[in-house]
Parts: sequence; C-alpha cells; structure tokens
Amino acid sequence: MAVKKESKGKGKRVPTGIPGFDELVQGGFPINSSVLVVGGPGTGKSIFSMNYLVNGAKDFGEKGLYVTFEQRDDALREQAKQFGWDLESLEKKGTLRILAVPVHKLTKNTIKEVQEIVKKSGIKRLVIDSLSTLVVNAPIYTSSSNMAIEDVVGENIVFSPPIVGDYIVKRFIYNFIEELRELDCTTVLIGEAAQSGEFISRDSISEFACDGIIMINFESLGGAYSRSIIVRKMRETKNDEDIHPLEIGKNGIVVHNVQN
Repeated sequence: MAVKKESKGKGKRVPTGIPGFDELVQGGFPINSSVLVVGGPGTGKSIFSMNYLVNGAKDFGEKGLYVTFEQRDDALREQAKQFGWDLESLEKKGTLRILAVPVHKLTKNTIKEVQEIVKKSGIKRLVIDSLSTLVVNAPIYTSSSNMAIEDVVGENIVFSPPIVGDYIVKRFIYNFIEELRELDCTTVLIGEAAQSGEFISRDSISEFACDGIIMINFESLGGAYSRSIIVRKMRETKNDEDIHPLEIGKNGIVVHNVQN
C-alpha cells in the first residue's frame, strides 16, 4: 500500500521499508525531498539506495528509477540477487527501471532525459548514483554563454579558471537539486564522503543543498558490526541523532538499535 494520499504536503512520509531505519526519521523521508547518502567506498550506499527502491516497488506500489553513472545495469542486477531481489521481474512489471549512463556518454541533455523519464513514467522514487560523478562532469552542463562573469566575481577582480570552475560546480549542484524538488518524486543522491576537514561530502556543497543527510561509515573494530549509520539532518523531521549499527544481511540493509 502506498503512502496515504490524504496527507498531502508537509508531514507526508515516504517509508524506506528498511528494517530499523524509518523510526529514526519519523516514519520515512519527507515526500519529494532530496536525501544525500554519503560514505566511503564499500560502505553500502548503493545497497541502501537500491533497497529503498525495491521496497518501494514491492511493498508500497511506487515506481522507482535507479540512475547510475558508475556501474553497468547487469552488474547491479547480479549484486541484487545476493539479497533475493529479482530486479528483472520488477522491471518487467514496470515498477523498477535501471538507467545506466557511462561517463563518456554524459551530455548536457542527460539530466533533462532523466527528468522526462520521471515525469512520463510516474516515478515516485529516484536514485542518482552518483552525485559525485555528476559534479566532476558539471562543466558539460553549463554553457559559458549563459554565465555572466559578474555572477562569479566582481567587475574589478582578477580571477583564475579554478574560481570559475568552483562556481560552475556550486551552481550546478544547487540548480540540479532544486530541479529535483519540482518533480513529484523523493530522491536519494549517493555521494562520496570528504576525506577530512569540516565538510561531510567531497563536493562540500550538496550537504547544504539537500534536505537530508545520511552518513554510512565502515570501521573494522573486530565486533559484530563494522558499519554504522547516522542521520545528520532531515528537514521537517525530529530525527534520531545517535549512531546506529548497520548490517548488510541476506535480505538487505538492517539498522540496529544502539541498545541491541
């Protein structure tokens, strides 16, 4: 059963269906929000995100779209099988779609194409894997003819190309996430964690632009759980602020209570 239609707008929730997670965010993601899932390599970001889509398709009757710029579609299907997820069956039913776009085929029209699929197919759950890849390629989405120098620096300031590049990246992230909010879907964006310093994400901007931030960490401590998850922020939500053990089990992601 999908999210109740009568609770429109503010307060309406999109449950992930991931055991132990939804109670951390008052029942699910705020509808039509953009949520950044950030972590290092191998932490389980992609599994968490696919779990969100699979549960949406199977348990809530909501169509999902997984857009990847980093993996092949057949590789995603194979990975899903270890959790008992039959993606091909969901694809045949029209409740799940995988769009794999190799980096060398990214163009200035790629984002528009994704938006059109969301609108035409009635997608309610969207995953972008990854925002980090899009950021690296941000200049291809920005035409120099559409960018006034005054937007970057003042008239009398001498600037270097890196300053312009930084502006392009920042403008791209804010514009992209704002455009996602115009779509009638709830989006998870996968991002790489910052290596060090004061920022959460490697791009240093998406954490401010997104409505929510979920951090997944991996640290081998010799205990039962090597991964942990924390909700750093979730707008319109009184979210749990504790660090919780995260397990990648045989059926997907499981978030455990800190007292367990």
